[in-house]
Amino acid sequence: MNYKFFIIIIILSFTLSVNAQGILSDKNDFNRQDTLRGSITKERIWWDLTYYHLDISVDPEKRTIYGSNEISYHVIESYHEMQIDLQQPLILTRAEQNGKDLEIRHDGNAHFIKLKDTQIKGENNKIKVFYEGKPRVAVRAPWDGGISWERDKNGNHFIASSCQGLGASVWWPNKDHMYDEVEGMLMSVNVPKGLTNISNGRLVKVDEMSESTTFHWQVVNPINNYGVNINIGDYVNFSEIYQGENGDLDMDYYILSYNLEKAKIHFEDAVKTMQAFEYWFGPYPFYEDSFKLVETPYLGMEHQSSVTYGNKYKKGYLGRDLSGTGWGLKFDYIIIHETGHEWFANNITYKDIADMWVHEGFTTYSENLFVDYHYGKKAASEYVIGTRRNIRNLKPIIGPYNVNKGGSSDMYAKGANLLHTLRQITGNDVRWRKILRGLNSEFYHQTVTTSQIENYISKKMKMNLNPFFNQYLRDNRIPTLQYSIKNNVLKFRWTDVIDNFEMPMELIVNEKNIRIFPTKEWKELKLKSDNFIFDDNYYVNKKFVTN
Repeated sequence: MNYKFFIIIIILSFTLSVNAQGILSDKNDFNRQDTLRGSITKERIWWDLTYYHLDISVDPEKRTIYGSNEISYHVIESYHEMQIDLQQPLILTRAEQNGKDLEIRHDGNAHFIKLKDTQIKGENNKIKVFYEGKPRVAVRAPWDGGISWERDKNGNHFIASSCQGLGASVWWPNKDHMYDEVEGMLMSVNVPKGLTNISNGRLVKVDEMSESTTFHWQVVNPINNYGVNINIGDYVNFSEIYQGENGDLDMDYYILSYNLEKAKIHFEDAVKTMQAFEYWFGPYPFYEDSFKLVETPYLGMEHQSSVTYGNKYKKGYLGRDLSGTGWGLKFDYIIIHETGHEWFANNITYKDIADMWVHEGFTTYSENLFVDYHYGKKAASEYVIGTRRNIRNLKPIIGPYNVNKGGSSDMYAKGANLLHTLRQITGNDVRWRKILRGLNSEFYHQTVTTSQIENYISKKMKMNLNPFFNQYLRDNRIPTLQYSIKNNVLKFRWTDVIDNFEMPMELIVNEKNIRIFPTKEWKELKLKSDNFIFDDNYYVNKKFVTN
């Protein structure tokens, strides 16, 4: 075993955790299970995921799942123990490799499998684990996830999984840490006769038995664990082909049978979304796996190539406009937002949930870009500015590392508004679009840290944006521009900011934009008129003072 390799990883993980929590000043009590779930342990780091074959049976009447997961992996460094995650009350019953039963040491939701065969660096191996039981029932899906065991209005079983944050191990055994995405997988899901299971990727085979049916879904692209899903119900299907940047994209819609005609009209937003996001972000990242919208008994989630939908065929967010401007009722929020995650969450995926803003900030911002593409820049600005009413600024956006803990819910609206502010700083919409598309190209099918995203944007904007990101992501205060005006002389400075914070700002005088460069020290600017307004596209506070 390469002990030096493991020691470096452990020290680095500990340092990142301490530093991040120190910057954030976010007091939390974490236990051993949090660390086992949220850190890259020595039982995880030595092997790299390559393929899953999840083979399960779902019993809706008993609300149970049982089956196996065959895990293929590449040996990075030789080691003798492997961590597999499966959350109680599910039970990991057995593990085998090369025909040999393996000893399992259980530690809460982490299960450590002692391997009998020597793991040789560079080899590709497989291990198969078996499990059974009643998975956790989703209490408030998708936020408090698990399995939703519902029935449709005709009395048919209507079942779905949702598990972001909580983790995919709430319903199936896997390497449940975001840093290592599997390169592809096969899902074989057996359900009672008369029901259909929809999962990720493409349907490659259906096995009909006397009392049940097994649906085999294959994914050929990398996929994060929480993006894997099952959806079981009385589904019917309609489809269309979208002529996208990378050719023909199959777009399939799986709907409860009695909602078919309604969906054919309402789901027109799906193609409109693809048009807008391919323009701003680049090609849809999973052409080989197709795109699907799947109706579910909960609001919806960004499951890769199998986006789930439960917005009750209403515009806005369950009929409400989150921006309060009217623009939010021009589209179905769930279709636009969850599809946006195909680029930011599924294509570009955080390594640690502490950096969840990379998913939610960019995707909430994508709503604004949808409005921009279809209704114009002015409408888009009004929309994103309107969402500021949902920001609380009680704690930083970024959470503590290595304990599976996200940051503030402000990652949604505040994340969108910090990106909208960056667009203003860029001052060039062509360059801004290149940055957004460049992110999806540079980090194509990768897991990332927020530092990688920050550094990329800084490089492309040719600016040191570290103070900007530290202010908006790691501090809960919003920059306040103090100003006074007398005899056409404008005085201004930043307050409520971190050290070294600098950010340009724009004011509008006689319909002309003037850029100023405030710091923490007072500055002056002679204007031709004291009749001016500040550009509200910058997410800052303004405070008039007598000076």
